[in-house]
Amino acid sequence: MTTPTLTSVPPAKQVTPAGLVHELIAHQWSPYGFAERPVQNSDLDSLFEAARWAASSYKDQTWTYFVASQTAPEEFEQLLSCLVPANQQWAKAAPVLVLSIVSLRLSKINQDNRAAVHDLGQASANLALEATSRGLSVHQVMGIFPDRARKLYQIPEHFEAWTAMALGYQESAERRPEALRPRDRVPRTRQPTRAFAFRGPRGNPSAAQSNRV
Repeated sequence: MTTPTLTSVPPAKQVTPAGLVHELIAHQWSPYGFAERPVQNSDLDSLFEAARWAASSYKDQTWTYFVASQTAPEEFEQLLSCLVPANQQWAKAAPVLVLSIVSLRLSKINQDNRAAVHDLGQASANLALEATSRGLSVHQVMGIFPDRARKLYQIPEHFEAWTAMALGYQESAERRPEALRPRDRVPRTRQPTRAFAFRGPRGNPSAAQSNRV
C-alpha cells in the first residue's frame, strides 16, 4: 500500500500555526481551480467513512450527502444547478460535487436537534481532513438554492439542504483559469486565538500562547 500524499500548498496558502498542530490542518485549504483528474471510488469511500465516525448527538448522524461525479454528466449537472451562479462558474470544473443535508430532528426521540448543524460540520470536517491526507482538496460553500435542492432530491420535512462542496485535485497555478488565479493567491489568514478563546469573562485569554498572531 502506498503512502498517501498530502495536498500540496502553494506559497500564498502556506501558514505557520502559532502552536503545534497536525500537519493536515496546516495543509488544508480551499482552491477554486480543479484539475481534470477523476477521484477514485475507493478514495470517496474513505472520505465518507471518515464522516461516518464524526461525533454525533444521540448517535443520530444527522448528515446526509448526495454525491455527483462528472463521470455521470446528468447527475453532475443536476447537483451543479443547486449552486448559485457565482459558485457554478468554478465548481463546474471539479470532478465531484457533494450536497450536504442536515436533519433538524432527532429520529430516536422525535425532538428538535440543536446540535444538528454542529454535527454536520463535524462530519464534513472529518471528510475534508481525510481528503487532505489523500492529496485531495475540498471547497465548501453556503451559496446554494435550498428550495431547488429539496425539489430535485425529494428532501423530506425536517431535513434541509445546508451546504455543498467541490472535491478533487487542485489545478496547478499556471493552468487555472485566468479569472480564478487571483482568488487562489489571496493569503490564508485567521484571527489569533486570543480573539475567540477565553478563560472566564470575555477578554481573558485562555492560554499564554493565545497572544500569538
